[in-house]
Amino acid sequence: MVRLWRRDRIGSEADRATFRTLHTAALAGPPLRNGLTKTSAERAIKHLRSLLGAPAIAITDTVGLLAWDGKGQHHDLQAVSFIDRATSGVSVIDARDLRCAASGCEVRRGLVTPLVVEDRLVGTLQVFGPNANPALLRATEEVGDWVSGQLDLAELNASRTRLMEAEVRALRAQISPHFIYNSLSAIASFVRTDPDRARELLLEFADFTRYSFRKHGEFTTLAEELRSIERYLLLERARFGDRLKVTLQIAPEVLGVTVPFLCLQPLVENAVKHGLEGKAGGGSISIVARDVDRLAVITIEDDGVGEDPDAVRRALAGDTDSVGLGNVDERLRNTFGDEYGLVVETAPGAGTKVTVRIPKFAPGVQP
Repeated sequence: MVRLWRRDRIGSEADRATFRTLHTAALAGPPLRNGLTKTSAERAIKHLRSLLGAPAIAITDTVGLLAWDGKGQHHDLQAVSFIDRATSGVSVIDARDLRCAASGCEVRRGLVTPLVVEDRLVGTLQVFGPNANPALLRATEEVGDWVSGQLDLAELNASRTRLMEAEVRALRAQISPHFIYNSLSAIASFVRTDPDRARELLLEFADFTRYSFRKHGEFTTLAEELRSIERYLLLERARFGDRLKVTLQIAPEVLGVTVPFLCLQPLVENAVKHGLEGKAGGGSISIVARDVDRLAVITIEDDGVGEDPDAVRRALAGDTDSVGLGNVDERLRNTFGDEYGLVVETAPGAGTKVTVRIPKFAPGVQP
């Protein structure tokens, strides 16, 4: 009875075969999601051959061999000549094309299936053995389609990365020339009256521009982003003087949280530019970062002139020329999900409050 119960818990042979297939596919998938390269092909090919149960397989791009696994590697140059056989389906390579003098070589027949990304041929999967029966042909076609799907995901990830980089470049381009001019003017005004402060401000300006314009990954830490914001506000206070009051309340627990690069700085710049510059007598900005369960909740609030809610909605939807709010909102949603977009509370004469919610841990997100 005990033996029967254990056998039932383990499952039937069909269940175990299904598990082995899924496990093997899971091992082959991650390298392929980095794109079709020599390295990714070499890492995935053993698992693909295991899926197919073939004596040998090859992976090529459109010009040459990327990897071979199994017997008969002396046929690798022939594999390159079969790239042109890749069509919309599986092509059969017969014995006449695989002449071989090696005794006992099992590479007598072959199958070639195209690897396609966005309707574009990027390579081939080639399967070799003593015969090319209908079952192997069907398996080759299915595995080829699955590999193409993984490569599609790689292209999608690459497109997403390029989009994120373009959005960051757009934000960098939006750093106001007036801010740079005004900062340098403020620094120059202290050169004679307070040389030490002028030197300090110049160093802060250099650090601010270095952080904003250096080649950077998609992500940084909240601590790094806040440090850049502090530099920005220090330079603005040199210009505004007592007209600009700043309050920061940062929970130490969230300083190491990973955030998209330049996701908070544009919000603070927006608060200064649209909230306070047009307000007689200046105003105040508060930046609060709280540790709330699995989230870091950051609020940026000013008591400035406020904005038209409809204009804010258009900015978040990307229907205006400004790239600030809409850019940050889109990058947060793309990174963490739609529930993590910006929440903006504002009205004319009522100031503006922007809330950013960021998960403290998110798969695949690291500085």
